[in-house]
Amino acid sequence: MDIRIERLKAFLDRSHSVYHAVEQLRLLLAREGYTELCEGELWTLAPGGKYYLIRGGSALMAFRVPNCTPRGFMLSASHSDRPTFKVKENGELTGKYTRLATERYGGMLIAPWLDRPLSVAGRVLVETDNGVESRLVDIDRDLLLIPNVAIHMNRNANEGYKWNPAVDTLPLVGSEEAAGKLWSLLEQEAGGKILGHDLYLYVRQRATVWGVEEEYISAAALDDLMCAWGCAQGFLHAAEGRSIPVLCVFDSEEVGSASVQGAYSTLLADTLERISDALGLELKQLLHNSFMLSADNAHAIHPNHPEFADPGNAPVVGGGVVLKFNANQSYTTDGVSSAVFRKLCETAEVPVQTYCNRADLPGGSTLGRLSLNQVSVLSADIGLAQLAMHSCYETAGVGDALALEEVMEVFYGSDLEQVGNSIRICQNNQK
Repeated sequence: MDIRIERLKAFLDRSHSVYHAVEQLRLLLAREGYTELCEGELWTLAPGGKYYLIRGGSALMAFRVPNCTPRGFMLSASHSDRPTFKVKENGELTGKYTRLATERYGGMLIAPWLDRPLSVAGRVLVETDNGVESRLVDIDRDLLLIPNVAIHMNRNANEGYKWNPAVDTLPLVGSEEAAGKLWSLLEQEAGGKILGHDLYLYVRQRATVWGVEEEYISAAALDDLMCAWGCAQGFLHAAEGRSIPVLCVFDSEEVGSASVQGAYSTLLADTLERISDALGLELKQLLHNSFMLSADNAHAIHPNHPEFADPGNAPVVGGGVVLKFNANQSYTTDGVSSAVFRKLCETAEVPVQTYCNRADLPGGSTLGRLSLNQVSVLSADIGLAQLAMHSCYETAGVGDALALEEVMEVFYGSDLEQVGNSIRICQNNQK
């Protein structure tokens, strides 16, 4: 198996919450010599410098300063969150069994969550001698399960069922004697008294590669950790160009991005403005020669339900990186940005395919459209074709994951220049 896929699997298996995903990316950047910046301090940036910042523990921005006067920014945007169940405050329910009270985070497929081992991961706020400290927790064991109702008691279960999340999806912790013990486990893991928490359920099944030719990969949170990882790999391996490469990983995409660390916040605008100010450059001038790829997975044509796909724009798993279009600008791709991306794919020698929603089945909006409310740059929406989007265990293509890394390496090593009606894409030698 390609070592790049082994690394992707390891990243997925260690990213059991939005906070763990960003922590894995932080560790990766730190190993590559990137320096952490604090938004509450002055920034001093140097040519050749490599930097990153984290907001809210769940959003990350990384960038490099070239050894020349920058021409613009080359940006990618992905997200770290996934649909899941969040543990409520005062979440323990006691009685003949001990259960957890949860609420849905994002739009999910509920059925796949039942009858499989689950656990809890996230962040907790712990009381220390120096104040309140944020710490990551992940109970690394089969800990919870949401049991189905037997067919004998729900005869219509196979004929369509309306889930009640206040009743049907409460995970079982243990017997009535288990009351209070989960919280003790969490405090033991955290190393102190917990004063606050952001805890989520996750499935225990690890990422796997399968298929007759090992062409498929399945895991939790492929939407959108697969794109976050592919963009990060391209970012790290790209040759230096004359633009500032920026890796953006936002939180809260699954719930509208309207958090302080979401794409609808000022995070991107704040970061680009501070980079420009620290380098003594004019931001608006830089934005004119900038380009953003909004990378979020796309719906593959379903093997059993091809009728849900647009006949002429139905990507397949394994068919290459997907370029996404929407007439109402739910996706930011237009004729200009699609041409630019196709040239990048041509240079990277990776296949590209297209996606449009079927006209009577509207899809959701993306990071790119929301980010452009804060920063106006030429942009295209891309992704990887996947099956069972918003299930707790999703499927995509091994070859597509590699294709994304390769085209992002070309992208981040390129520069864009707009002159009148013409756009030039300048390719730099790859490492």
